[in-house]
Amino acid sequence: MQALVSIIMGSTSDLPVMEAAAKFLNDMQIPFEINALSAHRTPDKVEEFAKGAYDRGIRVIIAAAGMAAHLPGVIAALTSIPVIGVPMKATLEGIDSMLAIIQMPPGVPVATVGINAAQNSAILATEILAVSDHALYQKLIEFKEELKKKIVKANEELAHVKYDFKVG
Repeated sequence: MQALVSIIMGSTSDLPVMEAAAKFLNDMQIPFEINALSAHRTPDKVEEFAKGAYDRGIRVIIAAAGMAAHLPGVIAALTSIPVIGVPMKATLEGIDSMLAIIQMPPGVPVATVGINAAQNSAILATEILAVSDHALYQKLIEFKEELKKKIVKANEELAHVKYDFKVG
């Protein structure tokens, strides 16, 4: 089995958040890999990873980064594979990481999800892959139908919550 998605973290301290991405990809039966690489501490390894990713079968890269948050942008500068950045809540509640990842120069885009939004990064990666995979596209439709059902059920349950001044 060859990985299609690569989850990259600047540090293993990001793993508790990024497990949501791994779980979603696993549930969707998408082969993936997980590595810790640092744009600042292992720049040669990042370059080797990014430049070789396509030839290894990687089609989407999810890169999590906090603080300076350079990892997604550095990877995007070194490959033409879609890169999805996940800003990590580190300093300044993650706003600094989000701004660093979002503000890329023309020609070097990084799709960016919300702070600590690992699951959304995996959903976006799946949507990218599903453009050319009908079976995967159908799995996404089913996933989103389940989301809808959960909200409908939650709303029905709210109807039974009682308060003295609740109308309806």
